[in-house]
Amino acid sequence: MKIKEVAEALERFAPLPLQEGYDNAGLQVGLTAAEASGVLLCLDVTPEVIREAVAMECNMVVSHHPLLFRGLKRIADDTLVERCVREAILGGVALYAAHTNLDNALGGVNHRIAEMLSLGDVEFLEPAADGQSGSGIIGTLPKAEGALDFLARVKKIFHVDCLMHNAGPHALVRRIAVCGGAGDFLADRAVAEGADVFLTGEIGYHHFFGYEDKIWLAALGHYQSEQFTIDLMGDILREQFPQLRVEQTRVNTNPILYMV
Repeated sequence: MKIKEVAEALERFAPLPLQEGYDNAGLQVGLTAAEASGVLLCLDVTPEVIREAVAMECNMVVSHHPLLFRGLKRIADDTLVERCVREAILGGVALYAAHTNLDNALGGVNHRIAEMLSLGDVEFLEPAADGQSGSGIIGTLPKAEGALDFLARVKKIFHVDCLMHNAGPHALVRRIAVCGGAGDFLADRAVAEGADVFLTGEIGYHHFFGYEDKIWLAALGHYQSEQFTIDLMGDILREQFPQLRVEQTRVNTNPILYMV
């Protein structure tokens, strides 16, 4: 099986045209004609992840976040990106990213978050014109619960050291909107769609103001909100290629540390 076939499998699930205009999903480094000896899955590409792939004899790394967002003028040792590109080339490791195309796909990243929260009646929060993709999702809990009880449960499910939230309306919550990563641009949409809680990875400080009587806003942390993306990518590949060796990184690539 060639690396090209692995990329095509991911793109059948999450076509590249679904990605946002600023994004750079797809092949980042490497030759797709090579045989795939194994695939290592991660959220972020770091030198440690590439060395891990080499040690595990995986010649393809599939990440959620693209290593390359903009062009490089040289490949040296000055930046993390340059070091990763150099080590990937030297190690014969292809780098591929499934980013906002996987966020926006039907059954993608946000749907996996909804599964973790046991949401039902799930639909896109901001559907695209085709109705088969979109930004964020909204769904319903099996039963209403107290807002702080729900947030405490979220904190436990996602292994969050510190969950940031506002002081929302004094009422039970049941309709939940979610968006992995930096999703505060969808806060007003969540309000318009009648969500009781909007859960995302990052919310800017000033975005927390003005929603006290409208909705509960909660930020898990970018890494924490997308951690189950690795499982999703693994499920996609194992379903299509049962014989392909698919590994998950043991490296915690979250660059943010928490003093608790």
